[in-house]
Amino acid sequence: MANQDSIEVEGKIVTVLPGTMFRVELPDTNGHQVLAHISGKLRKNFIKITVGDTVKMEMSPYDLDRARIVYRLRNARTNRNAPIRSFGPRRKR
Repeated sequence: MANQDSIEVEGKIVTVLPGTMFRVELPDTNGHQVLAHISGKLRKNFIKITVGDTVKMEMSPYDLDRARIVYRLRNARTNRNAPIRSFGPRRKR
């Protein structure tokens, strides 16, 4: 799809679905929700997307029920409940 043929919108993640699919709510409409998947760049760089994140999407003018997530916008500090990374067992001194 050429870039001039797509519609760029922002939305908020409502539900995380299996297979890197997301249900995203568009803020300007009356609760309209679209089904979105992650673009290859986000998948390649391991960008994590969770419920409540604001994302930028590209939509085709031919199918307004599906979209591609191309960017995760920086949000206010949100608690992602991510585990603290461990670099192996601690040595006793």
